[in-house]
Amino acid sequence: MTAESPFTWKDGQPYSALYQDVYFSRDSGLEETRHVFLAQNRLRERWQSLQHPHFTIVETGFGTGLNFLCAWQLWNEAAPSHAALHFVSVEKYPLQHEELTTALNLWPELAPFTSQLLAQYRLLAPGWHKLVFENGRVTLTLLVGDARDMLPQLRAHADAWFLDGFAPAKNPEMWQQDLFEAMAKLSHSETTFATFTSAGDVRRGLQTAGFEVHKVPGFGSKREMLAGRYSADRQLRYASNKKAIVIGGGIAGTSSAHALAIRGWQVTLIEGQAALAQEASGNPVAILYARLTGQDIALGRLAQHGFLHTTRLLQRLKLQSDDHAGCGLLQLAFDARELARCRAVSARALPEELVRFVDTDEASHIAGIELPHAGLFMPSAGWVNPAALCRALADHPNIRVITLNAALQLKRHGDAWQACGGDGVLEEAPVIILAGANDTSAFAQSAHLPLQPVRGQITCVPATEQTALLNTIVCTDGYVSPPVKGLHCLGATFSDNDTALDIRASDNEANFSMLGELSPEFYKQLKTQPTQGRAALRAVTPDYLPMAGPLLDADAINAKPPRHNSDPAALSWLDGLYVNTGHGSKGLITAPLCAEMLACAINGEPAPVDANLLAALDPNRFLLRKFGLKRLVQGLAVFPYGKMRT
Repeated sequence: MTAESPFTWKDGQPYSALYQDVYFSRDSGLEETRHVFLAQNRLRERWQSLQHPHFTIVETGFGTGLNFLCAWQLWNEAAPSHAALHFVSVEKYPLQHEELTTALNLWPELAPFTSQLLAQYRLLAPGWHKLVFENGRVTLTLLVGDARDMLPQLRAHADAWFLDGFAPAKNPEMWQQDLFEAMAKLSHSETTFATFTSAGDVRRGLQTAGFEVHKVPGFGSKREMLAGRYSADRQLRYASNKKAIVIGGGIAGTSSAHALAIRGWQVTLIEGQAALAQEASGNPVAILYARLTGQDIALGRLAQHGFLHTTRLLQRLKLQSDDHAGCGLLQLAFDARELARCRAVSARALPEELVRFVDTDEASHIAGIELPHAGLFMPSAGWVNPAALCRALADHPNIRVITLNAALQLKRHGDAWQACGGDGVLEEAPVIILAGANDTSAFAQSAHLPLQPVRGQITCVPATEQTALLNTIVCTDGYVSPPVKGLHCLGATFSDNDTALDIRASDNEANFSMLGELSPEFYKQLKTQPTQGRAALRAVTPDYLPMAGPLLDADAINAKPPRHNSDPAALSWLDGLYVNTGHGSKGLITAPLCAEMLACAINGEPAPVDANLLAALDPNRFLLRKFGLKRLVQGLAVFPYGKMRT
């Protein structure tokens, strides 16, 4: 089900039936945006002389996206080619795709930008959405939710604020002091703001939060508006030596290398084996789907955000049809507990193009075969050849790949890290990311991380004439794929405390047993076919959430544990050392999102997920919890996104 949009039309203009207010000026929305937000934030002048690598605008009220499109247009006119624009916008009631299309058709001069926005403006479930344009020169991070809830969860440094949204008299719930305080926490000494309103409560609220506020001429019939700057002395600092090492050639490693490379970093990607994607990422098929939850918990948000991030990444990479297909996926409600979860997910305000509940007949119709259960259908899910994905991610001019069959060692040398092999130093850089799954524990600096290897075996079996009718992936407590290069893929077993990689008939039988519950006819057709198997080890954490972020010095923490109210920035950090590991069987959807989290932190960009999720994935959580420092773990979510720019 989806949330009902308040969007309507009145006198030929977009209008909110909920707030009884227009989306933009009746005189000219385009000129209002340029006067209120672009001119009063002095964006043209600031961008023409911009020395920094990127500029961040944060907006309250995305609405029709007009402010974003006008800022994008001006950015292309005025900003240097080396810089990137980050536009973060909050919207409680996002317009439907057709509504946005109709509204933006009012402005034909913005058509080149509108078409790109509309191409990605989909699957807008509540939460964080990062849309990338012009190969990363412009990004839109759209936060679907209430601004007063979302902004305290944002980790970013705003260079300019667009205080939009409906008028304070129409929407008083948004224009409150906690909003202005949240703005102050994300601002620095060069941060400016502008808003169409001149309401006294807004002026006084901004002043109380630390902003200098001035009344300036408004647009059209509005005599006055407010503009100003943040008055506290808080300076920014950017990374200067954009060079990094990534260790690990699977999805986590190649995603991490790619995320930095597209930002202009020179990356050396080191894989300990003779080629990329030799471990779990070497399976012939990986399933792209999200196991959504009925409640707002970290595991569910990670599944949703990771799925959407990987889906959009695959759209940009444009893999060949032999390596990726968005064939859709059915999650069958195979028992009472699973049926309750499916019902709870379908009751949330999620777009039907992301997920919807289907009965048994519709599930069978979608799949092309008879199925015994109802369940959830995810139209944009599918499968990927993970090795092809790894190669595509690593295929970038800023990435140099080193493969070897030797143990590695990390050493600190001045302000840099050295990756050393049998022949000495392979590479040196100020930033290093450990993304080698279980091999992360082989380094002294990360040996304390609680990673557990878990064996998994998949089964591949030739399709028959009847089973080739399967159109989509079908999941119960396992999965079966449509034919991929003539083979169905079944899987996968989950065997902890088992690191052997032999192919076992018993594991193939376990995969077939799952298939029998899913479709007895499918089981009958495939059971007599010859089988192939592949076993690999996953890396799993005690709470089944991955680990992504900077590392503390475990020896220093153990020797002198911090207090619960310690300043995160004052802790003993291994400067420049990050991890992206512990993804278990969900690496296809979690590893690329974690890579984006790290790249944003390292490069000083707005975080792509909320602060609570950052804290839930922090790799130091187990170390600090050992000393009862759960509250300090939550505080760590602030640290990476201020470290490069303080």
